Amino acid sequence: MTFIKIMIVDDHQLFRGGMVSLLSNDEDIQVIGEASSSEEMLKILETTQPHVVLIDISMQEMDGLEAIRTAKNIYPDIKFIVLTMHAEGQYVVKAVRNGAYGYLLKNADEKELFEAIHTVFSGKKYFKDEISQLMIGNMAMEGEPHKKLSSRETEILQLVSEGKTTKEIADQLFVSTRTVETHRVNMMKKLKVQNTAELIKKAAQLKLL
Repeated sequence: MTFIKIMIVDDHQLFRGGMVSLLSNDEDIQVIGEASSSEEMLKILETTQPHVVLIDISMQEMDGLEAIRTAKNIYPDIKFIVLTMHAEGQYVVKAVRNGAYGYLLKNADEKELFEAIHTVFSGKKYFKDEISQLMIGNMAMEGEPHKKLSSRETEILQLVSEGKTTKEIADQLFVSTRTVETHRVNMMKKLKVQNTAELIKKAAQLKLL
């Protein structure tokens, strides 16, 4: 009998322990390794290669998505499934581009988890409708902000990201503070964010800065 050899990569020991216990319910699956970081995973892969790796995104040093890209260059046959709390389209898109075969949210049920593992092990991709929609929505949005933001808005966005106040921006551009605030509000509407911090983060993700 051929077991599906699994590795779990997550920086929370309790979560890894829970996953090991859960996966033991499937007689076709064998957990052969655990890692608390991307670096530890890459070290283990030098001597032990699983069929499927369940990996989180948020970890210290190298994040999970970068770890997938690095590992796939060395071990192209390993199938990666991202298992995360991040339900944002840009993460799904980057996961796919970096070589992930599947993307699951941590609130997925046991049935979905096993289905994903078996599907990916067979060589097929696994992206449920919800995840596919996140990916499609993000890809459709890529490039749009360039068209949506005016040259003046892009200029103000850059100054905002540099930490300049509304008054400093107004003085530098020889406009009123009201004009700067209007542009800021318009940019937040266009990029669908609620505050300046989210505006800068979203702009960075979309490579507008």
